[in-house]
Amino acid sequence: MNSIKELYRIGYGPSSSHTMGPRKAAEIFQQKHPGSSSFKVILYGSLAATGKGHLTDRAILNVLEPYAPVEIEWRPKEFLPFHPNAMTFISYDTTGKENERWTVYSIGGGALAEEGKPLNTSSSLSIYEMHKMSDILHWCEKSGKNYWEYVKECEDEDLWDYLAEVWKVMKDCIQRGLDAEGVLPGPLNLRRKASSYYIRATGYKQSLQSRGLVFSYALAVSEENASGGKIVTAPTCGSCGVLPAVLFHLQKTRDFSDTRILRALATAGLIGNIVKTNASISGAEVGCQGEVGVACAMAAAAATQLFGGSPAQIEYSAEMGLEHHLGMTCDPVCGLVQIPCIERNAYAAARALDANIYSSFTDGIHRVSFDKVVEVMKQTGHDLPSLYKETGEGGLAKDYSQM
Repeated sequence: MNSIKELYRIGYGPSSSHTMGPRKAAEIFQQKHPGSSSFKVILYGSLAATGKGHLTDRAILNVLEPYAPVEIEWRPKEFLPFHPNAMTFISYDTTGKENERWTVYSIGGGALAEEGKPLNTSSSLSIYEMHKMSDILHWCEKSGKNYWEYVKECEDEDLWDYLAEVWKVMKDCIQRGLDAEGVLPGPLNLRRKASSYYIRATGYKQSLQSRGLVFSYALAVSEENASGGKIVTAPTCGSCGVLPAVLFHLQKTRDFSDTRILRALATAGLIGNIVKTNASISGAEVGCQGEVGVACAMAAAAATQLFGGSPAQIEYSAEMGLEHHLGMTCDPVCGLVQIPCIERNAYAAARALDANIYSSFTDGIHRVSFDKVVEVMKQTGHDLPSLYKETGEGGLAKDYSQM
């Protein structure tokens, strides 16, 4: 498994696969061809189907247009074999002759792959010896250590500085989202709800207030993402509101130190990394179960660790967080990361806290392991028809035309 820095990417929304990935690919291609006279970019499959709503074209044009004219070709019905999010970059010289073409895939969470392999960067090198939850759980039980300590043993020392920056960006995003009002960009004219949820929550008694505040924090981050704001993929842009909402709420209500929050982030990152390595976190590949479902598992594990859960209880809470999102489709209305994405983040944050409570009533022993759920999630995603995997053609998106 790669560093969890690859999972927690700081960037701008609304989509890790459709915005952050293509932007990064454009930057790499431009640096390789600084003297090109013009560029052409072909977008395939899911990347093309919902690309306009996800601002894929703007992400690419913002990088390449300052250097040369750019033509973008959309091929939503053409899927390349390796991954639904494929794109080909072509550079031309002054005579119109093609210099080079490069096909690259945006495989989820802002990550890129070429010919089925991650791009060769220092942070994409495998640094974890174990990549199955069962093996890491056994290591924890044998050594007496916790998941975050396994992360500490595998990562460089600068991880904690990076996670501190991640936590800062998450908190800043929540605050911006709570302060912001108005309508989100796009044809849906969807009003922001975070601020009103926050205000209403303060008027309720403690039990309802707690849940309302969690909702407001998740909405705040997701609405910032939908507006193209600065967020952290956790594990993706479309699911970026779940983990910050849970951690922010627990720190505010239980006074957990930043040190303990960073350790919870490390454990959550390990959970996301396991899924990313053994299945997928791409909505275009496995549906929303790979985004919001994984985010819920990450947040559930983080919460259980904060409350002193055993490694077995942490594994159980993560398993429940993912298991009960199995089969969730990715069906963004109008290709926007708004409906149903924003509400799903709020609901998953609440479910993560429920999974923590449920696991705390147990000894952590259960029949279906986290590894098994990851395996089932991968197979379920492959069995889903493509119209339920971010093409904007099925489910809730069916009766809405694209932008």
